[in-house]
Amino acid sequence: MKKQLAILSVFSIIVLSGCGNNAAPPSNQPNQNQDSADQGMNHANMDHGNMDHSTSGEIPPGLKTSGNPTYKVGSQAIIKSDHMEGMNGATATVVGAYDTTAYSISYTPTTGGPKVTNHKWIIHEEIKDAGPKPFKPGDEVVVQADHMQGMNNVRAAIDSAQPTTVYMVDYMPTTGGEMVKNHKWVTESELSAK
Repeated sequence: MKKQLAILSVFSIIVLSGCGNNAAPPSNQPNQNQDSADQGMNHANMDHGNMDHSTSGEIPPGLKTSGNPTYKVGSQAIIKSDHMEGMNGATATVVGAYDTTAYSISYTPTTGGPKVTNHKWIIHEEIKDAGPKPFKPGDEVVVQADHMQGMNNVRAAIDSAQPTTVYMVDYMPTTGGEMVKNHKWVTESELSAK
């Protein structure tokens, strides 16, 4: 009887250890098993632990497709940006190209935690009640994007604004792991020809 209980105990431990939360989250949920969240420092140097790496590919209403982008849909380019770990130097496949204004922003997540500074990027069409004119640094806006946990419907300050072509891209992180699909956004200056 003791031997059977011992075997049952070992079997239970093996089964339970296999039930850890190692599954990838649904594509519309941030991956909380990734690196730690931003700690209120310059966002360009952070690991974006709560960033929603892959999205559905839906674009905000009113966003206009670029008529003549430098990097055409389906073409490949090298990412020269480190928004997230494994991004800099990765080969990207362009999924979409859009003409808009890209903003870096600072905000305190609605989910709590430290202030996020210099988050890159949200675009004009992801700001509540955005009119035809671009916002300027220092303007306060309400964000309607969920690139990161606690971002949607947050009040944010515009840190910088640049009219540009933004790209939605697929890429394989240089650090390994799964393909990132429909990453939003990379600006034209953050890509180079392959």
